[in-house]
Amino acid sequence: MTTEHFIPGKDASLEATIGRMQQKLAELGFHVEERSWLNPIDDVWSVHIRDRDCPLLFTNGKGASQLAARASALGEFFERLSCNYFWSHYHLGPHFADAPFTHHPEERWFDFDDDGAWPEALLTPDLQNFYNPQQSIDASMLVDHNSGNADRGICALPFTRLSDDTRVWFPVNIVGNLYVSNGMAAGNSRNEARAQALSEIVERHIKFRVFTEGLCLPEIPAAVIARFPKIAADIAVLRQAGYGILVRDASLGGRFPVLCVTLLNPRDQGCYCSFGAHPRFEVALERALTELLQGRALDALDGFPPPGFDLDEVASSPNIEIHFVDSSGIVGWPFLGNTPDFEFCDWNFSTTTAEDYTWLVSLIRAQDSDIYVADYEHLGVYACRIIVPGMSEIYPIDDLDYENNSVANDFREALLYLPELDDEECSDLLDTFNDLNLADDRLVAALIGLAPDADSFWEDLRVGELKTLLALAIGNEEAVREGCDWILHFGQINPARLRVYRCIDTLQRLYDAGEIDPFRTALEHLFGPATLAEAEALMTRELRFFGIDAPGTAFAGCEMHQRLLAAYEKVVRAHG
Repeated sequence: MTTEHFIPGKDASLEATIGRMQQKLAELGFHVEERSWLNPIDDVWSVHIRDRDCPLLFTNGKGASQLAARASALGEFFERLSCNYFWSHYHLGPHFADAPFTHHPEERWFDFDDDGAWPEALLTPDLQNFYNPQQSIDASMLVDHNSGNADRGICALPFTRLSDDTRVWFPVNIVGNLYVSNGMAAGNSRNEARAQALSEIVERHIKFRVFTEGLCLPEIPAAVIARFPKIAADIAVLRQAGYGILVRDASLGGRFPVLCVTLLNPRDQGCYCSFGAHPRFEVALERALTELLQGRALDALDGFPPPGFDLDEVASSPNIEIHFVDSSGIVGWPFLGNTPDFEFCDWNFSTTTAEDYTWLVSLIRAQDSDIYVADYEHLGVYACRIIVPGMSEIYPIDDLDYENNSVANDFREALLYLPELDDEECSDLLDTFNDLNLADDRLVAALIGLAPDADSFWEDLRVGELKTLLALAIGNEEAVREGCDWILHFGQINPARLRVYRCIDTLQRLYDAGEIDPFRTALEHLFGPATLAEAEALMTRELRFFGIDAPGTAFAGCEMHQRLLAAYEKVVRAHG
């Protein structure tokens, strides 16, 4: 008889969970492979999995056993398939942008006028004020990055407000810009998955509060940790390895189901915090510990920043965002003190998944927050995305105005046909980039939602280099001079192209000083005849954009992007 393993918070055995998810993936046409495992200490496992055909589809799982880590990774894979998160940063092209549905069969497209007003039926009046408090965000900015289909309108997805079962339409643009993966979960049951999603939201909310408010948390007594022998043993192993380990209660006085494990590294004075949340104390503590070591070997914990004294920097949006991405943000010294702002509370709030979910809903409602849920079951595994405005945002509301991912919608097509643009179009595009004042080090592929192939022209093309190439294409010598200056100082581009720009910079300086012919032999020795010829061809406009081919809106020649679209087609088919 086969032994089955059950863990708290899950409504099926690990074996049953894994078997079901693997079977569903195979039926959908995904071939998920385990690419790497880590087991730095006895009861902490992590695994990296990815799709064989499209490696951009990958997730990481963690747990106190191999089975738990595998189930975790597969669950995350399903949540990202179900909520289309794997494609949230990419352009889907005209085939999907013009299809009967782009994101979900129940999506709704809202027309908007030139006056910039948001459609009345979008969101609710209160939510419109929440997301657009200064009325400064034009409705056109809500066109989603993935379709870029402004003619079709603003694509929105239905969410249900739990307090009264009202259906509310959230723009795909707002979900992608502000919430990314926060609040997504998949599981064996609705209660299990929703409890996981809400736990994640609460965890990050409290984590951000701790850092932005400069809070100091109380230590969890050793006698409490000892109730969980495996966790206690793992902490002991970390300490024996020479690390300082602080295990603290982040419930803020018994109000929130959050715990924290902090690692202090005496080798480089780095500090790294990991949080875990769940209504059951043991589950929250295990999550905090396994998160600490997910994807990290025991001897590879160097490189985290030391604690900081500048509390404004610790509380800044960029630092908080880094804490979300990989927990490598700066931690303030007040956090490490021995005088906590709260008393330790020996809490445990529930014992079943139904209680987990009910308790979390009550907790969030007690914060005067509304909960909006979208359920997804089209892939054969229940998944959900939950939004709690005012609590679950990962990026600040201001990003809708200043960092909106729709910024490239108006010029994406021009870039995809870059080598075919005439002089006037190149000039207009250069003016557009100058007017937008985008950071020069921003990757162009990410800006337009292209999945670049390795070692391709697009892989490391930055805005600063693109502006330089546009200036070369129209013969704007001053802009070329400024562009080369930025490129040479930045330096992080393809070495062969960097050598060409050094040559162009040198040629310009020699032209400014007088003749170039007396130095041609030296130039050939310094740069090589091929690089010199390429630089001169770019300067004389005989060569434009290094002679690349235009991928066009069909992404011709872009193998990785084509794989991404083929994977999306599998998900679309699953809707029936």
